[in-house]
Amino acid sequence: MGKIIAFSNQKGGVGKTTSAINLSAYVASMGRKVLLLDFDPQGNASSGLGFEKNVISKNAYDLLMGDAGAKETVLPTSVKNLSMITANIDLAAAEVDLVNKQQRESVLKNALSSIKNDFDYIFIDCPPSLGLITLNALVACDEVIIPIQSEFFALEGLSQLMNTIKVIKQRPNLNPDITINGVILTMYDGRTTISKQVTEEIYKYFGNKIYTVPVPRNVKLVEAPSFGMPVSEHAPRSSGAVAYERLAQQFLKREEK
Repeated sequence: MGKIIAFSNQKGGVGKTTSAINLSAYVASMGRKVLLLDFDPQGNASSGLGFEKNVISKNAYDLLMGDAGAKETVLPTSVKNLSMITANIDLAAAEVDLVNKQQRESVLKNALSSIKNDFDYIFIDCPPSLGLITLNALVACDEVIIPIQSEFFALEGLSQLMNTIKVIKQRPNLNPDITINGVILTMYDGRTTISKQVTEEIYKYFGNKIYTVPVPRNVKLVEAPSFGMPVSEHAPRSSGAVAYERLAQQFLKREEK
């Protein structure tokens, strides 16, 4: 049975999309069937995997609005075993368009139900906010991965996300089974005191939920999306690529224990 995992953090610029793209690519390259759903109106995951996001006719917005079935929106990527549902700025309208829908928090969950078992993992790249789009992702998912930047403001606002997850868990009509899969430390620089201090605080808060492979600051990780490919294809020997490969291994080891 497939598992749906949302990448969420309402703070922008924490490496959320980078983590979603690269973990998806490596897990797929390790023989698992993966779908990456771009659920951010910025569409960065879509362009990061080489899609012309504004010319694709059936995307995440059409899926949410019921204008396309899930199977119609799934596209193959350049990575073996990795498929994608793209997004563009049209998705921003969903925040308003969903308001009058029945069971508006569960629209995505219902839309993905027909394809959930076609994949080992469906990863959702959420927007950096806690609106109706993110709420739909959190209701649809089984687990949440939280990428956190190893810098001063990392923990600021994190309590808001945790409270949202708590509320969703407490309501039987939303998602009482939602859990935290893990925390990914991004943009890590072990040479700086602040990185070490923030990491200590994150460990106090999340303990063994933290993936023990931190993702370093790495220029190749930043470059890869401009070439429309994951770092595994752009610069497989770079420190960023090595980190995400090890993360994928750790992820699968935890999953398949």
